[in-house]
Amino acid sequence: MNIDLNQFIKDHITYRQESFFAADIKANAAELTAKINGKRVLVIGGAGTIGSSYIRAILNYKPSRLYVVDTNENGLTELTRDLRSRAGQYVPEDYKPYPINFGSEVFYKMMQKEGPFDIIANFAAHKHVRSEKDKYSVEAMIENNVFKANDFLKFLKENQMPEHFFCVSTDKAANPVNVMGASKKLMEDVIMSYSTGIQISTARFANVAFSNGSLLDGYIQRLMKKQPFSCPSDVKRFFVSPEESGQICMLACMLGESSDIFFPKLKEDQMVNFKDITLDFFKSMGLEADLCSSEKEAKDKALKLTKDSTSYPVYFFDTDTSGEKLYEEFYTSTDVLEMDKFSSLGVIKNAKKEEIAMIDERINALKNLLNTDEYQKSDIVKMLTQYIPDFEHIETGKSLDQKM
Repeated sequence: MNIDLNQFIKDHITYRQESFFAADIKANAAELTAKINGKRVLVIGGAGTIGSSYIRAILNYKPSRLYVVDTNENGLTELTRDLRSRAGQYVPEDYKPYPINFGSEVFYKMMQKEGPFDIIANFAAHKHVRSEKDKYSVEAMIENNVFKANDFLKFLKENQMPEHFFCVSTDKAANPVNVMGASKKLMEDVIMSYSTGIQISTARFANVAFSNGSLLDGYIQRLMKKQPFSCPSDVKRFFVSPEESGQICMLACMLGESSDIFFPKLKEDQMVNFKDITLDFFKSMGLEADLCSSEKEAKDKALKLTKDSTSYPVYFFDTDTSGEKLYEEFYTSTDVLEMDKFSSLGVIKNAKKEEIAMIDERINALKNLLNTDEYQKSDIVKMLTQYIPDFEHIETGKSLDQKM
């Protein structure tokens, strides 16, 4: 594959050659240095696209310690190789990547022995809409996004409160239509309940172009395997580059006031259609898209691909799966916004701060439901709707996992 992905992102997805957040990073350089330099940093879920980009962003300010936790052992290995191989890359002498499960017994053993940490950022989350296809996947999502976050904050409150705590959210938490977005909205409620005692902030942001497991990242795999492309023709999304995804999280973590929810000040005309990106992707490789009318036609044509082929099969379809919005939004009509403090970032200032006892009551109710033998996905949706009034689940009975 002969394509510079970073340049492709700048030319055809974000349409900017400089980081969207460059001006705010420059304007706040002194404060970022003061808050990161010499500090002890823990990054959970740090082997993924966003977590690793956050790590590269904060290393510019020379923390004294960096510990990274992730269940993806291969991802941690590649992160370490990448950091060690980059010319001029600062890596603190006290750097430890831990291939352990966030929230597990050994995780808390590490926290007790190796803590405290000044800065903690949590990127361990279920992030895919496709993860809500059945009740077991939904249960695992809620456990990871909600229960573990609550348990961890209880631990921090009782043991080693950091100077800054960040937990990544999603744009899909605004007026959620899928269980993933609803679970992250509930996660926001959980972390905000602790925000009077711990410095806590979060960020909602756009799709990360070519992030691990994304549709666009899947294109690389399809090309390597000579498999056809499949893409929704009617979905638009805001995008940031991998580098920008780490930068917004760094800015939100270090510069936010407690309970702030950050989002990028992207404008509606900056949303990009997946179909347009796909066609530009082919053009950048000197290929033409061979438009197919079905998955079967696309797969049959892929069998005939050779190294000399000048066209590539792609199947465009109209979205009909559960939990899919055709557009994106970062805030609701009831949110109080601060739009002047940063040039590239807006901040939601009126996030709910429920009593911890109320959050515990909701979590216990969810756990009791999940511990019954007969619960269904619809029962979980119903309970989440009680806690999140603006949750309007889109259920079509179809899952992304039923498509290529």
